[in-house]
Amino acid sequence: MSSYPTVRLHIGGEWRDPGTKESAPVINPATEETIGTVPLATTADLDDALEAARQGFETWRATPVATRTEILHRAAGLITERAPEIGRVMTLEQGKPLKEAAGEAKRTADTLRWHIEDARRAYGRTIPSAPGTILSVRREPIGPVAAFVPWNFPVGGPNRKISTALAAGCSMIIKASEETPATAAALVACYVDAGLPPGVLNLVFGEPAAVSAQLIASPVVRLVAFTGSVPVGKLLAATAGEVMKPTLMELGGHAPVIVCADADPVQAARRAARAKFFNAGQVCTSPSRFLVHSSLYEDFAAAFVKATEEIVVGDGLDPATTMGPLANERRLAAAERLTADAVRRGATVRTGGLRPDRAGYFFAPTVLTDVPRDVLIMSEEPFAPLAPIVPFDDLDDALELANSLPFGLAAYGFTQSAATAEKLSAELEAGILSINHCGGSVHEAPSGGVKDSGYGREGGPEALDSYLVTKRVAHQLS
Repeated sequence: MSSYPTVRLHIGGEWRDPGTKESAPVINPATEETIGTVPLATTADLDDALEAARQGFETWRATPVATRTEILHRAAGLITERAPEIGRVMTLEQGKPLKEAAGEAKRTADTLRWHIEDARRAYGRTIPSAPGTILSVRREPIGPVAAFVPWNFPVGGPNRKISTALAAGCSMIIKASEETPATAAALVACYVDAGLPPGVLNLVFGEPAAVSAQLIASPVVRLVAFTGSVPVGKLLAATAGEVMKPTLMELGGHAPVIVCADADPVQAARRAARAKFFNAGQVCTSPSRFLVHSSLYEDFAAAFVKATEEIVVGDGLDPATTMGPLANERRLAAAERLTADAVRRGATVRTGGLRPDRAGYFFAPTVLTDVPRDVLIMSEEPFAPLAPIVPFDDLDDALELANSLPFGLAAYGFTQSAATAEKLSAELEAGILSINHCGGSVHEAPSGGVKDSGYGREGGPEALDSYLVTKRVAHQLS
């Protein structure tokens, strides 16, 4: 169960032997042991990937839609078939429970199926015009895409970009995370084994700043797609702007949860806790600031603590585990720092708050009450299993607090009033809003942020917009 595959770059239809290439260690976050290595692309590797993507685009855009569809449906079938093994590898290098990991792989196959069929309906239109003139609008693939993805969803994250780009007719170079490389390679292998032409999908790893600088600067790349932190997103957007490249940015958030006076506090707490500790809180849409009406505060907090204490923390390969370790030492340090800051300034740890005395990057699921509004965790995205709970008396005050940060990715509200739900929907500044639940992204609807949380959408028909060029053609008949 502990075997870890050899990781390779995939460029121009070939898996490149790591050889003596510079590499980085891959760590199992549940044990802190090195389980493998990831090869780092050289400048020459990236040049080869760019040329492969250029040629791959020419091939793929000229491939009949029916043929593209057939290949991509085969890839979706392979992802579904291989989901248990993809999940096992994901758990080894990222830490999430095996059930979550295999479920992520299965869901991403459905995401691919959605984009395959949606791309077949990326229609243009004919516009009524003058006699002897045909005025039309066409939608065409934008070209080779450079995509950059993080480690928190090692198969779902890359595939949101791969599936949309390839369905639209684009080629892609994807720079996946060096912390979860084998999962990304297993995903790419599904496309390769399905019969994808060489060069259409290329996988590289490397020093992020160097890889992004080389790929974005190349005239081959026509779109930059990124998921990650706000500071890195701003840097990549600025770099792309210097060479007039469009970008798709899905950046971080700090999602507020507003529990209104008429909500069921126990139901709201259980649903919110389930979402909070999914993937150990390492989700950009994770509920992370809990604003609860004072009349429900104690009932909500008690129910949230009870749900938290039912979580079983352990190695993701153990079937009993419901929350694994944090993915790396950086997230563990952040969890400790944010908890210590809140306690030092008056917050109460109702449960958790400590690193267990064991190997691995584990941190106990933590609930904080009596949290001052000016502590770091109320303004800094935790990306960890930390839940600060703050009371409010007036809904307008809660909305002001929820909207006070520069982030605007996800938000959540609990109420039994249709009028209050409409007020939350109208006034919360977020690109994704859930009422009476904390559900995640779905492939049939758009996801994306406002303000510093980015722009562009992934999922739903809107996902294709970034990967297609709209061309107006005015054809005057002779």
